Amino acid sequence: MSPYLNVIGDWISLYAIRLIGALLIFVIGRWLAAKLSALIAKMLEKNKVDVTLVGFFENISYYALLVLVLIAVAGKLGINTTSFLTVIGAAGLAVGLALKDSLSNFASGVMLILFRPFRVGDYVTAGGESGTVEKISMFTTILKTPDNQQVIVPNGAITGNVITNVTANDTRRIELVIGIGYDDNIPKAKKILRDLVAEDRRILEDPAPVIAVKELGDSSVNLVVRPWVATGEYWNVYFDLIEVIKLSFDRNGITIPYPQQDVHLYKAAAAAGA
Repeated sequence: MSPYLNVIGDWISLYAIRLIGALLIFVIGRWLAAKLSALIAKMLEKNKVDVTLVGFFENISYYALLVLVLIAVAGKLGINTTSFLTVIGAAGLAVGLALKDSLSNFASGVMLILFRPFRVGDYVTAGGESGTVEKISMFTTILKTPDNQQVIVPNGAITGNVITNVTANDTRRIELVIGIGYDDNIPKAKKILRDLVAEDRRILEDPAPVIAVKELGDSSVNLVVRPWVATGEYWNVYFDLIEVIKLSFDRNGITIPYPQQDVHLYKAAAAAGA
């Protein structure tokens, strides 16, 4: 057999063993990284750490362990790990410049975790989208809309825009504008509204509800109704109030007028004689 074939055979044998070993390290290491990150998440949950932080730290720990696995794989293949880390650093700089938006999303994810403008379970308007926060990951935030759609919003779009946390506080104020006719009795209408608000046990006494004349509209006198409720009861009370107000006004002869205009017609002869 040719000496060159012997050298090639030895080289293949040597690197085949290294390659198999590297693959085993990668597969087992990846499995261990997933298990360890899941274990970290369980420990955090057991210590009653906020669920928002749990998911974020689980992702961070998984990818950090995966980097260590890749370094071990490089060492098994005979690559100088010092040089490998230097190459990784240089490549990381180039990739960072190319993926600056992704890094911006990552930095924004860190800011969301540190400053916590919202948590998992809050209903928010963020990045131009509205929904209940399901998960805050390294690069994106996942929202669930009221009609059960999943919306994935880049973290950079969230921190770069206004964030409205609808459920941040325990109470919310409902605002209803109810129009009545100009010929209707304003004190009577206000008394009906006060009675309806007082009868609803879900409406809070403190802060006290406000019922007042808001404005004189084009075709109606507009009354404002502003009761306070627990945040979780907001929409139930909102819809129920609209219904009972309409039914009560009908029973008591209070009109809710349609938009209307007065049109005055003049005879042509009368206009010419003038």
